[in-house]
Amino acid sequence: MFKLLLHRIGHLLFTLWAVATLIFCMLRVLPGDPVQFKYISDGGSISAEQLQVQRARFGYDQPLLVQYGRWIGGLTRLDLGISVWSENPISQEISQRFGITLQIALVALLIGLVMALPLGVLGALTRGTWLDQLIRVVTVTGQSIPSFWMAMLVILALLSLTGWIPSIQEVSFAEKPLEHLAQLFFPALVVGWRLSSVNARLLRSSMLDVLGQDYVRTAHAKGVPPARVVWRHSLANALLPTVTVIGLEFAGLLGGLVVTEQIFNINGIGRLLIQAISFNDLALVQGLVMLFALIFVTVNFVVDIVYALLDPRVRVH
Repeated sequence: MFKLLLHRIGHLLFTLWAVATLIFCMLRVLPGDPVQFKYISDGGSISAEQLQVQRARFGYDQPLLVQYGRWIGGLTRLDLGISVWSENPISQEISQRFGITLQIALVALLIGLVMALPLGVLGALTRGTWLDQLIRVVTVTGQSIPSFWMAMLVILALLSLTGWIPSIQEVSFAEKPLEHLAQLFFPALVVGWRLSSVNARLLRSSMLDVLGQDYVRTAHAKGVPPARVVWRHSLANALLPTVTVIGLEFAGLLGGLVVTEQIFNINGIGRLLIQAISFNDLALVQGLVMLFALIFVTVNFVVDIVYALLDPRVRVH
């Protein structure tokens, strides 16, 4: 297990370095000067001397190798730099937005798991029946309908049925807990339904495979109660491929709530990324991409460890 940890940590660090290098190079070949864009975007003007002063202030006057060295060195100190547009530390900009995105992702993950586990298991146990067909229709529908379309349908349904929609102003849980939970629940429900559909279909296939194994038939032959065979002997093994997908889907939620946050007017990380791109704020885009990369590699690292704990056969010897 110790060798597995060292191996995965090495992969994690190398991947982060590769992403940091790739995003730095890709953003530097894009046309446009982020400092100049800041001062002329609203019809303003700036002299060549003033532009040079501002570029030196943000470090864009340095050679690319120097900028790259500062970028990598800052990452080792957890310093993502300064946003050109807001002139605030990027870590501060992210910390102000990350909380609401994380809450939505966690609630969506909870909704997805609560829906996927019974649907997947029940679909496998009732294979070929009308109930199985109904579950398959529900899950295929969840995968087929885009999240942004479902989000608009949810808002329209709330307006037409109740005349109410969640507040577009950010509400603190300490001040108004019910309104805060309502702000989280509906966008989480939209993305959680798709998450549950993916995992329910995968879990159904895994359960069907496991239920046909010899040790499951042996457990039935020994008189083990059916519920115990399903939930203790079968589900633990059927969850192995699902664990991987759940981890990747959760990481994707943290970085992929862009459209959903826009529709529900949530001031989260996804919306911050849209603003950074529209403002041509290269430093902020770099910081957000590194955040998403860190989330993905960390989740993959955790998934690998959990997978090894569930199935010792995958451990590195």
